[in-house]
Amino acid sequence: MDNEQRGRVRVEHSAKRVRAYFGGELVADTTAPRLVWEIPYYPAYYLPLSSVRAELKPTGETRHSPSRGEGLVHDVVTPRSTAEGAALVYRDSPIEELRELVRFEFAAMDEWLEEDEPIYVHPRDPYKRVDVLASSRHVRVALDGVTLAASAQPRILFETGLPPRYYLPLSDVRFDLLRPSDTQTHCPYKGTATYWSVEVGRKVHDDIVWIYRAPLPESQKVAGLACFYSERVDLFVDGELQERPKTPWS
Repeated sequence: MDNEQRGRVRVEHSAKRVRAYFGGELVADTTAPRLVWEIPYYPAYYLPLSSVRAELKPTGETRHSPSRGEGLVHDVVTPRSTAEGAALVYRDSPIEELRELVRFEFAAMDEWLEEDEPIYVHPRDPYKRVDVLASSRHVRVALDGVTLAASAQPRILFETGLPPRYYLPLSDVRFDLLRPSDTQTHCPYKGTATYWSVEVGRKVHDDIVWIYRAPLPESQKVAGLACFYSERVDLFVDGELQERPKTPWS
């Protein structure tokens, strides 16, 4: 990948073929996408205007970015549907490379493909890695003095920029303390997670346990295992209480 650093925005060329679909139609198809780090946590895809198959209809609205300039808002129009305000074009951006590109709102599209595989939530960051390792370390999870789970066969998931996550066999979890939740979250590296809440001493702690029942290929080793937010429980590893990490889920 080529790398350019302009102010607070990093722009990189990607070698992946990227396609976006909306309303049953192909919106864009390119082998020359750009990854643009508008925020530090993950990139967005910007696609060449020449790769767009749908109609981009100007709305007259603009959105200002201190680094990218004035973004011209467009509706994305296909023969079947319209995604209102779902595209931004920076025709006069101070970042010259962005001027002939379009940014589609990721969630506004029905489907995104990298090569022939779907991606979820946002593009994968090429500098982020997920490793899942089997371990014999003893892990105990407690809350308000009550043990919620204890296992000597965890799988530890190491994800760049996040604390280690300890995934435990369901047979090592106190199911009598779990309460089903309707919550689901989506991760571009792991897939779709479903949740439980925990009830201890008549107090319910919402959505502090999750499970990936059918994770994406790079995270298959955690399939069917339960994980607790170490930000919100007491986590003991080999008998030693771990400091609760400070993250957006604290």
